[in-house]
Amino acid sequence: MDIVIFHNPTCGTSRNVVQIARDAGYTPTIIEYLKVGWTRPQLLALFAAAGLIPQDALRVAKSPAADLGLLEDGVSDDVLLDAMVAHPILVNRPIVACVRGVRLCRPSGEVLDLLPNWPPAPYAKENGDLLIDSDGVRLPE
Repeated sequence: MDIVIFHNPTCGTSRNVVQIARDAGYTPTIIEYLKVGWTRPQLLALFAAAGLIPQDALRVAKSPAADLGLLEDGVSDDVLLDAMVAHPILVNRPIVACVRGVRLCRPSGEVLDLLPNWPPAPYAKENGDLLIDSDGVRLPE
């Protein structure tokens, strides 16, 4: 199964998603969106497939969203999309796309909903928090 992960390697959640996919036996295509950027059609397609609107995917913490006035009431989708193209950090991550769907995987365990095969149990995230118990049951994050 082909998996594409729009990834920021400095983000722990994003690193966890990549590792979960790899540990489940997949070789995801990694797109470091901070380096390559976004296009408006790409964002529109990803958001539509994930059932998101630009506001849902806007990264508020550790981004220039507030400085750019994007947190004010009434900011249009067009303004948000233009800002996301100009400032790729404004898009929350990681976004995962595969045949089973597209999803903003925050928290990182959300990626399990897209994977037919999971990593062997028990499974812990990079910080040591258990994600899948020894019985193969997904734990809440």
